[in-house]
Amino acid sequence: MELRGLSAVVTGASRGLGAALVQELARHGARVAAVARDEGALAQVVAAARREGGEVHAIVADVADKEATYAIAGSAAGLVGPIDLMIHNASTLGPVPLRGLLDTDCEDLERALSVNVVGPFRLTKALVGSMAVRGRGLVLHISSDAAVAAYPTWGAYGASKAAFDHVMKVWAEELRSFGVQFLTVDPGEMDTRMHSDAMPDADRSVLAKPGDVAKRIVRIVGRAEAFANAARVEASSAEVAS
Repeated sequence: MELRGLSAVVTGASRGLGAALVQELARHGARVAAVARDEGALAQVVAAARREGGEVHAIVADVADKEATYAIAGSAAGLVGPIDLMIHNASTLGPVPLRGLLDTDCEDLERALSVNVVGPFRLTKALVGSMAVRGRGLVLHISSDAAVAAYPTWGAYGASKAAFDHVMKVWAEELRSFGVQFLTVDPGEMDTRMHSDAMPDADRSVLAKPGDVAKRIVRIVGRAEAFANAARVEASSAEVAS
């Protein structure tokens, strides 16, 4: 996939991996609609990208808000053109410290599913039709190893990630003949606020930096055609030129 001139949407764009993905895509010449709830933090991300000559636009919205779905899709297309790349990065752990399923409130599970599954599903529905009509497009889901391994206290988050991984596979089967590709990427453990919230005692020195992971993911985007549709890709396996 050619990165220069690409029209992209990145959710969860105000910090961590989302912010790093916005910066990296912009450096490669993509036009980026950056979506997040935190207006102040998002403005800083956009300003930093523009200082480097990138074309980045802020969309302040909550992906879990049903009423915001078509506003996000319409604003993004209006700002950067018909969308070629949708990166679902926004997610929630649920309450921290993390707790076992017996101690997980039903409402907290519902919130995890709303942010991590239903919101991305709605936004994909709003954007993927245009991709199918044009015969091209890539939808990329930032997943987690918690989607494939059962970790104590990670139940709500892991279940929601696993659910959207499966949704991506179904999308891929249903739109296989329309030229739209779906990829799931496991970014690995990163030195982010989310990781710190989940595992406050972790040794941060051994965690990957979001900027390095973003380079690997953008590398994956650039060679998306090399991967099978609906593939699950480990970001650590992507080679990045120094």
